[in-house]
Amino acid sequence: VQLVESGGGLVQPGGSLRLSCAASGFTFRRYGMSWYRQAPGKERELVARIFSDGGTTAYPDSMKGRFTISRDNAKSTVYLQMNSLKPEDTAVYYCRADVLGNDYWGQGTQVTVSS
Repeated sequence: VQLVESGGGLVQPGGSLRLSCAASGFTFRRYGMSWYRQAPGKERELVARIFSDGGTTAYPDSMKGRFTISRDNAKSTVYLQMNSLKPEDTAVYYCRADVLGNDYWGQGTQVTVSS
């Protein structure tokens, strides 16, 4: 299993970014996918989850409204659209797959929100 995130970078407050996570090594369409983030000195936290059907998503209350998770099963890719970004969104964003009870993580992509 391999997960490769991309799309991070430096963005001004109020800006947008779309992160991508390209998956390989398993039957992507059969499994739910998640995005997490970890800010310096803080624990990793869930940002969004999408189920294998692609139509069911879940967000912690703190993430609702500005983040949208989606997936393209044909491309084995999961996305995270982030809007109205704030400095407190600065973190390393990780893609996660739970495949047959095993956790797999990507290497992460840095998102920095700063003027």
